[in-house]
Amino acid sequence: ACKFLDDKWDPKFLVIVAQKTHHTRFFQPRSDANVPAGTIIDTKVCHPKNNDFYLCAQNGPIGTTRPTHYHVLLDQIGFSADDLQELVHSLSYVYQRSTTAISVVAPVYYAHLAASQMSLFGKFDDMSDTASSHSGGGAGSSSSAGGFTQIPKLHEN
Repeated sequence: ACKFLDDKWDPKFLVIVAQKTHHTRFFQPRSDANVPAGTIIDTKVCHPKNNDFYLCAQNGPIGTTRPTHYHVLLDQIGFSADDLQELVHSLSYVYQRSTTAISVVAPVYYAHLAASQMSLFGKFDDMSDTASSHSGGGAGSSSSAGGFTQIPKLHEN
């Protein structure tokens, strides 16, 4: 896609997967308290060869802080582990609806919100031919061709 826009454009990519749902919790030694906000765990419980880490970005009541597990799949930029973890931690503070850190980085949160909004425009459960042929999409149906509501057209600029 980048070469299609400009033959000379050769961007480097960083691909990180954020795992929000898991059963891992961290506590301070000899204490019931949560770890402090901004705690990064990248040894002992992480993969010995892959680049992954846990980040407890937000502060929460006792026992409720759930870290996010980040897996680095591709790093063409060449971040050091510390620089990458600092970048991810910083992205936990840039969510527009919060003045404090959130549990997962803002771009992932925004993608989740966008996916939720898109679910309002289409019925993805009825994608099969058999489901749409039996759905009774006759007169008065709000669906257009294929059983989907048309997504609003964006202005070209």
